[in-house]
Amino acid sequence: MKILITGCNGQLGNEMQLLEKENPQHTYFNTDVAELDITDQKAIEDFVATNEIDGIVNCAAYTAVDKAEDNKELCTTLNTVAPAYLAAAVEKRGGWIIQISTDYVFNGTKHTPYVETDTPCPDSVYGSTKLAGELGVQKFCKKAMIIRTAWLYSTFGNNFVKTMIRLGKEKPELGVIFDQIGTPTYARDLAVAIFAAINQGIVPGIYHYSNEGIISWYDFTKAIHRIAGITTCHVRPLHTEEYPTPANRPHYSVLDKTKIKQTYGLEVPYWEDSLEVCIDKLLIDNV
Repeated sequence: MKILITGCNGQLGNEMQLLEKENPQHTYFNTDVAELDITDQKAIEDFVATNEIDGIVNCAAYTAVDKAEDNKELCTTLNTVAPAYLAAAVEKRGGWIIQISTDYVFNGTKHTPYVETDTPCPDSVYGSTKLAGELGVQKFCKKAMIIRTAWLYSTFGNNFVKTMIRLGKEKPELGVIFDQIGTPTYARDLAVAIFAAINQGIVPGIYHYSNEGIISWYDFTKAIHRIAGITTCHVRPLHTEEYPTPANRPHYSVLDKTKIKQTYGLEVPYWEDSLEVCIDKLLIDNV
C-alpha cells in the first residue's frame, strides 16, 4: 500500500517513521506542514491522487490545550476541517483513514473506564474540535478508524515525561496534580497498534488506546523521577484548583481498551514498563 503519514515531525509521527523500517512492504509518504498543508483542500486532493494514496494516518493536530481556548479558529481548522479534507480525498480512491483523537472528547465525570459507546461530552475547545474531527472523518470516509488516546509521551518533542525530568533536575520542589486520573500512552506502543490495524486490515469504527493501568499525574511524576534516578526533588500533590488553567481537564479519563485488543489481538503494555523503556532511551541520549 501507499500510505500518507501527516504530522510526521510530532511524537507519534516520529515513532511511525521508526516502525516503517520494520514494515517495508508498504510505501510511505511522511509529511508535515512543509511538505503538505492539510488545511489546503486542493493540495490534499492533488497529493492523494498524484501519489495514488491507499491510506492515511493523520497524526497532525493542534494540541496546545490551553492556547486553544483563545485560538478556536486555528484549532478548528487543524482538528476539524483538515481531517475531513483528508477523509474525503482518500475516499475518492476507495481508501482508508486512521484519525488520532483524544480522551478530551469526554468531560471526565465518569468513575469507570470510558468505552467507545459512551456519549462524548467535551469540556474544552480542544476536545470539541477533536470530536468534530471524528464526526467529519466518519462522514466523508467509509473506511474511517478513530483511535482515541491519552497522556501521550515519547523520546521526541515536548511532553510531560521530558518536562518532569528536566524540572526534577532543576528544582528542589514540584507541585503536581493528584486528583486527575488517567493512563499514560507511550507513543511507540500506539504506533505498534496502528501498524497492527494497517497490516491486519482496517475495521472501521471508534477505538480506545492507552497503556494499561490507572494513575494520577502526581503518581506519574513520582515514577518518572524514580526511574530517572532523580532523588533531590520533592514532589508534592496539588488539587486541580491549586493549579488553574484556561482549559478544563477531565478529572477521570481512563480508556477501556477491550475493543482494540480483541479486534487486533493486541497485548497492551503496562504503563510503568513502557515508561522504563522510554526513559532508558532518553538517558542514553542524555536528554
